[in-house]
Amino acid sequence: MADLDNIQSGKNYHLDKPHRNPAFELKGSNSLDWGMKNRLARIFNPRDHRTVMLAVDHGYFQGPTTGLERIDVTVVPLVAYADALMITRGALRTSIPPEMSRPVVLRSTGGQSILKELSNELIAVDIEDAVRLNASALAVQVYIGGVHEHQSIGNLAKVVDSGIRYGIPTMGVTGVGKELVRDSKYLGLATRICAEMGAHFVKTYYCERDFEHVAAACPVPLVIAGGKKLAELDALKMAHAAIQEGAAGVDMGRNIFQSDAPEAMIQAVRSVVHEAEKPQKAYDLYLSLKNAPVGSL
Repeated sequence: MADLDNIQSGKNYHLDKPHRNPAFELKGSNSLDWGMKNRLARIFNPRDHRTVMLAVDHGYFQGPTTGLERIDVTVVPLVAYADALMITRGALRTSIPPEMSRPVVLRSTGGQSILKELSNELIAVDIEDAVRLNASALAVQVYIGGVHEHQSIGNLAKVVDSGIRYGIPTMGVTGVGKELVRDSKYLGLATRICAEMGAHFVKTYYCERDFEHVAAACPVPLVIAGGKKLAELDALKMAHAAIQEGAAGVDMGRNIFQSDAPEAMIQAVRSVVHEAEKPQKAYDLYLSLKNAPVGSL
């Protein structure tokens, strides 16, 4: 029981100051509950509302992807430079030290390999396991125009509902089949559907023409996928253009972990996303870090 002796009445009520209830400025997120906002604020830096996510979930359908053969060796050194880590629960449990303080965006759909129809996914993680893993968000692949479009949209709706019950936001991930064109018309359709179905942020591809229309029409933050491996300067140019045209960050994988100098590359990407660095200067930073003496990064 509390000690009731010498209790002092409150006296500093700051009557000259109105109660503060500042708006949560992340796009489309002000009406969410406190837990949702708190988790999103871990992923998106509150200073600029941007993020550098490191995507290392490729093995869930590609197996031992180049650069991810040993996640414990190649990915762990990169985590310190990421704002968030997108990963599967198996890789998280087996390969990432629990002392890691970065938020986890947990891949929560799967069920097919590169040998089969990619859109045939199911929900692969129970919400209670996501809670056990302290996930800050859940990632769901959605295949607009795919063979199993309806099923993938249903997966998103179910994961959004489960996440809301526990205060965990959901990221819709736009999956594009080989027969679909990654233009602004298609990406605008896919990202808007994800947002309308309740996704709290969306991962999509960058398109060189009218990407600003895609970003403007999506009422929640967009992060761009790195896609296939590009030359480092080209990847930095893509990230810079996407940010300038309305993206809230990147979720890069191969353009970081398949780089000749992954630690240097992720720092160069950070300079573009968080410091508005121009691509050439970011590339110069990459080269400087790449050529630095071992152990000096």
